[in-house]
Amino acid sequence: MNLDRTGNPLSKSEGALIAHTLLGDGLPREAEDHLWQAGLSYHLDEIAEKHLHEAQALAPGHAAVLIGLYRFYFYKARLAEALEVAKLCISKAARENGLSDDWRRVSATDAAFACDENSLSRFYLFSLKAYAYLQMRLGNLDEGNAAANKLLELDPTDKIGAKVLLDVLERIGQDDDR
Repeated sequence: MNLDRTGNPLSKSEGALIAHTLLGDGLPREAEDHLWQAGLSYHLDEIAEKHLHEAQALAPGHAAVLIGLYRFYFYKARLAEALEVAKLCISKAARENGLSDDWRRVSATDAAFACDENSLSRFYLFSLKAYAYLQMRLGNLDEGNAAANKLLELDPTDKIGAKVLLDVLERIGQDDDR
């Protein structure tokens, strides 16, 4: 059983993603330490961000570092910066899955999107979902809609949750008191 640093069990998908991103790509120990320090100093924005950038300098483009940066910016409501990281995640996941650089040109048969155990394809799907959500939050509704529809095309059983995003778009402008 895989455990997090506090001894709590990880879900199978969390364990697979962490094993791939932390072990599979060879994250340098010093970069991993900076990620943990960033987490511990999350409440101190400048210090946490400095640790994240140190990790990025030591392991540029590593999925674990990108995920750390994304989460930091997202939870600090720095959505434009989170969007830039989501784009980097899509590019990385596209390269590692052998997909087109343009998410609009990716089809459901291009990767093992239906396979829950394939952490690379799931990383792509989650990155695309983040991109769609952030586009919507930043007011780019057409782009968010297109990305959410692409996500649903790649994940027709909607395990990643594209329909929730599309439902939000559909309700925009409707009176909630009906």
